[in-house]
Amino acid sequence: IIMGGLGFSVLLDIKQNKSFKKLALQSKVVLTTTLFLIVVGTVGIWFLEKNNLMTIAGMSFDEKFLTSYFQSVVARTAGFNTINIGDLTNASLFLMVILMFIGGSPGSSAGGVKTTTFAIIMATLWSNIRGNEDPMLFYRKIPKHVILKSFTIGLIATILVVGMTMLLSISEPFSFINILFEVVSAFGTVGLSTGITGALSTHGKILLI
Repeated sequence: IIMGGLGFSVLLDIKQNKSFKKLALQSKVVLTTTLFLIVVGTVGIWFLEKNNLMTIAGMSFDEKFLTSYFQSVVARTAGFNTINIGDLTNASLFLMVILMFIGGSPGSSAGGVKTTTFAIIMATLWSNIRGNEDPMLFYRKIPKHVILKSFTIGLIATILVVGMTMLLSISEPFSFINILFEVVSAFGTVGLSTGITGALSTHGKILLI
């Protein structure tokens, strides 16, 4: 699942160079961002669900880690689950919404706005906060047109998700977090659901499609 979300160009780059220092900038950004999201997702789900008896509270240490790790990975592309998604806390659902929204990497089989888009937006914001004009990633200046494209993708995706969530909130009798989760899962072609998909109205299903 992780390899499928990295992208074919990154896998080819790794095969040819076999050294992180020799990799292309995109490959470095993809690998570091993917690792960051997996770690944050794993730790976040573990922490947010550790006292939830409906999910992982009754599991052993190894089971808690593996379950949290698995759900962190699959939230960005695969859509599998080993626990009932509908039993997760609202905080965990929102964390998974963020992971689904970001998705995988360019040229991969995953959806979302892509890890590179997320990394460039974060790098630009951090650069502006520090008062630097030119955002950098791995000591390389990010071109203005790439920054503009990343923010455009992020904004269009946000408008789409917000708009569909608003419309479904009007037509469907479910909680906001469940509807948001459903919308972002559809947007990122993830396939996870809290269990409300089949109960949506015909109008709601058409909007989701």
